Amino acid sequence: MYKKLLIFIPHINVGGVEKNFFLISNYLAGKFDNVVVITASRDFTKNLKKKIKIISIKNSKWANSSRYTRYIISIFLLIRTLLFDRNYLVFSFQANWYAIIIAKLFGVKIVTRSNTAPEGWSNSFIKKKIYRFVINFADKIIVNSNEFKQSIKRYFNVNSICIYNPLNKSKLLKLSAEKKNFSFFNKKKYLRIINIGRFTDQKNQLLILKAIKYLNNSIPIRLLIIGRGKNYIDLKNFIEKNNLKKNVILKKYIDNPYPYLKLSDIFILSSNYEGLPNVLLEAQYFKKIIISTKCPTGPKEILLNGKAGIFFKMNDYKDLSNKIIYTYKNKKELKKKVKIGYNNLNRFDENKNLKMYYQVLLKYLINEKN
Repeated sequence: MYKKLLIFIPHINVGGVEKNFFLISNYLAGKFDNVVVITASRDFTKNLKKKIKIISIKNSKWANSSRYTRYIISIFLLIRTLLFDRNYLVFSFQANWYAIIIAKLFGVKIVTRSNTAPEGWSNSFIKKKIYRFVINFADKIIVNSNEFKQSIKRYFNVNSICIYNPLNKSKLLKLSAEKKNFSFFNKKKYLRIINIGRFTDQKNQLLILKAIKYLNNSIPIRLLIIGRGKNYIDLKNFIEKNNLKKNVILKKYIDNPYPYLKLSDIFILSSNYEGLPNVLLEAQYFKKIIISTKCPTGPKEILLNGKAGIFFKMNDYKDLSNKIIYTYKNKKELKKKVKIGYNNLNRFDENKNLKMYYQVLLKYLINEKN
């Protein structure tokens, strides 16, 4: 006899976490009969297979509520669900320490998936102490890079298992085939640069804009930044104040950014911290030159410590500008790094990594009492 699988993700947005959530959840729904998702973001659940049961709030007024409100709603839904039925394995994608506490209060096993390196969110001494205590009660912890695995061990003295993000190549290929007439990216005239990510302090797109300003038109550049988030106005104001509108387009998030990625020459990752950034894998798949910070965690692992890309110093826009100039002058030579990255993408094979999720969860879904 098997337990039911309950996947807990309070807030669904449009980032890498969510891409992995949909891919993993739909795969597991093909392997297990009883898969349930608890989320307050009901508006995004159309991307899930119909056989997955959704536990959410029906009142549409919560559709645009804050992240923390959705957390509170989802925590309530988790408590209510386990109050009436404890024959579940909880698989948590977000709000892990809340999910751990609730699962253990009801005597339910829980597997957590951590998405963001501890360096990014554990600056609070009290929060770090609480999490160090709570995380030990998880039955299994999954992280998405080996550097992350080392980091969580160092910060919280817990063991985890690394499962890379599954890269869905066939979907990327299909989405990238959409035709875009984007004259801004004129191949003959400009070095075409792109960044895709949420407009947040973590992603730090302001650093790229500072680098473009510092270059002062010394080389012909076009920069496209695609995303959405709280820093949109700040980025827009910087572009206008520094007369960068001819060189930079700030585009609010679109469902399919891949035709634009396909048209670019360079992808820049300016993040202060990550987990395992999907967008770098996608840039590698489309054979783009990558310039990235060495932020924790993921970029060093994806870019093979520089064999498959170029690194610049974190929060150093002058160093980034120098790396852009270097790329402009050495595009042909850098194709060697691009080839190395592309040839090593098998580490992130979709079927291989989804199968690992299945194998880990299967162990805990088996009801040993029966």
